[in-house]
Amino acid sequence: MGNEQPSPLPFLYNGGSMAKIGFLGLGIMGYPMARNLRRAGHDVYVWSHTASKSARLAQEEGAVACATPKEVGAAVECAFFCVGDTAMSDRVVFAEDGLAAGMAAGGVIVDTSTVAPSFSIAMGEKLAKQGIDFLGAPCTGSKPGAEGGTLTFMIGGEQAAFERTRPFFEAMGKKLYYCGGPGLGLHAKLTQNLVLSNLLQAFNEGLVLSTKAGVDPALMLDILDNSAAKSGLISFKAPYIFRRDFTTNFSVKWMHKDIGLMLDSASEQGVPVPLTALTRQMFQAAIAKGLGEDDICSTIKVLEEIVGVEVKSS
Repeated sequence: MGNEQPSPLPFLYNGGSMAKIGFLGLGIMGYPMARNLRRAGHDVYVWSHTASKSARLAQEEGAVACATPKEVGAAVECAFFCVGDTAMSDRVVFAEDGLAAGMAAGGVIVDTSTVAPSFSIAMGEKLAKQGIDFLGAPCTGSKPGAEGGTLTFMIGGEQAAFERTRPFFEAMGKKLYYCGGPGLGLHAKLTQNLVLSNLLQAFNEGLVLSTKAGVDPALMLDILDNSAAKSGLISFKAPYIFRRDFTTNFSVKWMHKDIGLMLDSASEQGVPVPLTALTRQMFQAAIAKGLGEDDICSTIKVLEEIVGVEVKSS
């Protein structure tokens, strides 16, 4: 009898009822994600390291502001969180006043942050001992996707836990990819960001080169958009660069962190990733220039300064 696993909590959500959902971490991504859960009709309990953000969401949307992650965990059946890095994920869940200290057996914790896959796997194993299901479900889509509820999620963990929480994901995103067991959602996300960051660096180099030679940047973008080099990322980011708008959708410092996770994962898997290593150095150079808080498209400034041109449309 003592070894029996607790039965999963029967979520109140049945296609029409409200569920009690937690959301922790109310930054550029987390705030609109939590807001979309609330607008979908769920009771949303929120916590942020910056208490004023929780208070604002409570005032504007009727969320319930909580003083600690533990308080959130004690109130809900499922808790999502979106924080900056692996250390933050660890604190949110396993600190003395963390989620795990408050949540009952049978609940589900979902980490939508981009963290080390090995850490995510270990987190799931530790939570399982408390009878709590865990999903590593990083997302992509940046600020516009979070605000519009059109994020893409890459989910790793037990499929049954994903199916129980699918309606909550659907309040925040439009594409849900179940990638398999623990850690696999994170491996998928890191691969996506690996390609993205290297594409951005290729664009930076190419546009600085063509601009230095005298080709109008807008013309160059049109050529790229109508060639085999067409990229959704470039088509989206280039207009921001041309008008010198580096408002943050995805910051340099967090992509730099993600590239570090890619390199660690590649080392663990025995896969050489030489281009990615060089791209991380360019992001490091951007941080050294004071661009860490700016959008990733600001990395072009590193090369612009070296050669003395500015990529902008006439």
